[in-house]
Amino acid sequence: MFLGTYTPRLDEKGRLILPAKYRDELADGLVLTRGQERCIYVFSTDQFAAVHAQMRQAPLTSRQARDYIRVFLSGASDESPDKQGRITIPPGLREYAGLDREVTVIGAGDRAEIWDSAAWNTYLEEKESEFSSTDEEAIPGLF
Repeated sequence: MFLGTYTPRLDEKGRLILPAKYRDELADGLVLTRGQERCIYVFSTDQFAAVHAQMRQAPLTSRQARDYIRVFLSGASDESPDKQGRITIPPGLREYAGLDREVTVIGAGDRAEIWDSAAWNTYLEEKESEFSSTDEEAIPGLF
C-alpha cells in the first residue's frame, strides 16, 4: 500500500527518485499515466493490469467509458526504476501535470501520485476543510 507524502525533486533530465518506501513495490516495473486533477498516477505493473481489467468490463457502447479509457491509456508509459530508484517521467506527462523541479509524491493506497508541489498544496488546502466535515455518505460504513 502506498502511504505518506514526499517531496523529491525532478532533475534536469526529468528523473525522479522514488520514495524508499515505494521501491520494493515498484522494483519490477511501474506504469505512469494521466491522473485526475492534473497529477500523474503511478501503478505497479500488477495493479495497472488489474485497473485495465476493470476498464475492459465497461460497455463498448458507452462513449464516456471509451473517452476515459482513451485518455487514460494513451498517456500511459511503462517504466523501470534504475539502481538508484530513479524513474524518468516522459515529457508529455510532465507537461500534463505541470511538473517543474518541485514535486510532491503522495501515497493513495493502491497507487502513488506525482503532483506539482504548488498544485498539491493548493489542492490540499481546498480539500482539508471538506475532509473535516465529510459525513458517512462519502464513504459508506467507514466510520
